[in-house]
Amino acid sequence: MIWYDYYYLILVVPALIISGIAQWKVKSTYSKMSQMQNRRGLSGAEAAQRVLAYYGINNVAIQQTHGRLSDHYDPRSNVIRLSPEVYSGRSIASVGIACHEAGHAAQHAQNYVPIKVRNLILPVANIGSSFGFIIAILGYFLGFGMLIDIGIILFASVTVFQLVTLPIEFNASRRALNVITETGMLEEIESERAKQVLSAAAMTYVAALLVSVMSLLRLILRTRNRRN
Repeated sequence: MIWYDYYYLILVVPALIISGIAQWKVKSTYSKMSQMQNRRGLSGAEAAQRVLAYYGINNVAIQQTHGRLSDHYDPRSNVIRLSPEVYSGRSIASVGIACHEAGHAAQHAQNYVPIKVRNLILPVANIGSSFGFIIAILGYFLGFGMLIDIGIILFASVTVFQLVTLPIEFNASRRALNVITETGMLEEIESERAKQVLSAAAMTYVAALLVSVMSLLRLILRTRNRRN
């Protein structure tokens, strides 16, 4: 049967399982570290402000937003948005996550090159995530090799986008941990625990890249017989 997709079973499903494990790990680690209050009594918002001050950034606001683990930096409005638990929380997890988001603000302030590359890829990746697979499969059924190639290229842009995202996330965490250590925001054992939170979060991006790579490989293998 043409729709018996064993490539999905042998390539994508294992990657999805790994992604699920990574998501479970970050939630589990966050829940554990969110119960441990830091001895300095710093809130996430205060910790993020210290990172901004360390880098001499004075045009970025810190605001509370809705949701759980919804923390992010918005470069369009120069705002670090922190979930309630992180914004006002005084746990090790709150400090680590808030400093990570401030690390993203520092990247933008210093014109970190991978961010520029990711921004260039983003428009194509948005199209690729929505239509790349559809175009390739349509080309497959129509026997139109060029359409297949266009779909694969668009779909591949998503993988490239996620690949470029990895150094951005790792660098933001490295900046956060460096400032935490150099300014003494957390004690040594607390810094190690904050690192555990950020490392677990980083693995979700690695897992997402793995899913994307396996999905791309599946698409290439599914359509290879019609590309000529």
